[in-house]
Amino acid sequence: MSSLLKNIIRFILFILVQAFVLDKVPPLHQYVKPIFYFLFVLWLPFSINRSVQMIIAFVFGLCMDYFTGTPGLHAIPCVLIAYLRPFFLNVLISQEKKEVSYAEPSITSLGWAPYSVYIVVLTFLHHACLVLIEWLQFGDFIFFIGKVAASTALSILLIFVTEMLFPRKARYRTNTA
Repeated sequence: MSSLLKNIIRFILFILVQAFVLDKVPPLHQYVKPIFYFLFVLWLPFSINRSVQMIIAFVFGLCMDYFTGTPGLHAIPCVLIAYLRPFFLNVLISQEKKEVSYAEPSITSLGWAPYSVYIVVLTFLHHACLVLIEWLQFGDFIFFIGKVAASTALSILLIFVTEMLFPRKARYRTNTA
């Protein structure tokens, strides 16, 4: 299956799962909600240009906003993590792995520890931005951090369960014509 077709299917699948399954789950304690859709942005191939990544993330976030009825709420955090993603990948990918390049970030391509750091940090930043925009104020700072931390923990659990249930085959990038 081509990379474009695979990413189009992921685009549709992540939005449908978030909008029609996870958004129907009643909020857990104190508005803790499972958020999973942004994994699409984290799984984009390495070869995509940063500006194209940001456009894809913006369109993806707008589609999510359309299904949830919240204009701009999901688009901004998606663009933020699409912008920060290359910085984290450059820091986390070792020099040896740059010679043996893979097509997209995964446990196989980065290793467990770097992939975990990549997922945890960008998930936390996504959720912090989402909650801050949702409230438009800090209000009770302890409650803000608690909501972000609890939602992040639940989302990370969902991400790693998804990684275990649906392992992605890591493909090498090739520079041959």
